[in-house]
Amino acid sequence: MTKPISPVKMTTPPTLMPPQGKAAQVREMFSQIAPRYDFLNHALSLNIDKRWRRFVLQKVKEVLAKPNARALDLCCGTADLSIELGAVAPTIGMDFCHPMLRLGLEKVRAAQVPVNLAEGDALHVPLADESFEVVTMGFGLRNLESIEGGLAEIYRLLKPGGRAAILEFSHPQIPIFKHLFRWYFMKLLPRIGNAISGSNFAYQYLPDSVQQFPDQQSLENLMSRIGFSHVEYYNLFGGVAALHLGDKP
Repeated sequence: MTKPISPVKMTTPPTLMPPQGKAAQVREMFSQIAPRYDFLNHALSLNIDKRWRRFVLQKVKEVLAKPNARALDLCCGTADLSIELGAVAPTIGMDFCHPMLRLGLEKVRAAQVPVNLAEGDALHVPLADESFEVVTMGFGLRNLESIEGGLAEIYRLLKPGGRAAILEFSHPQIPIFKHLFRWYFMKLLPRIGNAISGSNFAYQYLPDSVQQFPDQQSLENLMSRIGFSHVEYYNLFGGVAALHLGDKP
């Protein structure tokens, strides 16, 4: 991996402790499905996921327009969101799954944007307090051992006046669509995803983890309790996903 962008200070060595519990399970899962991850993401979402990431960029672009602004993309996976951010400001993408980062590095090199990738745990980021104007997390918060801990770490890393952007699968809000999507998400998607990825677990874990994740209002309330101000959310595709924004006072 390339070194993090200077002059962000590393506070601890960028090495990972052996994961335990849910973290070990999630890392193993993503390592297994990494070769088919991008294809399945785009195919199963009909490429809507690309539009969602561009929407994230729209909502943080004004903050990244500040002089010398920098972004951090946690749980960056294969770096799709990192590359979007890197088109506007120098960005660090961080993930604890090495095979995903290797794929992301190829994409970063092809995009020729100022993005560096680093291996690290989103609950214990080895970077100094108040280092970034923007911290994002795309489809990673529900995978953490502690949702509250992940939000607190994002808050720590933001500079005053900085903005957090959390893009995550959520809970559909339109009654008829909600039931149709639930059938697709719970029954059809796991069968397709598991068959193509070769994993008997990953694409059943996806709907299960979303069902256990806080709904839109609950996550907004949690961000407010952590200390974020001007917290708001946008439902995407009827609430299939939601973008939560919060500023650090």
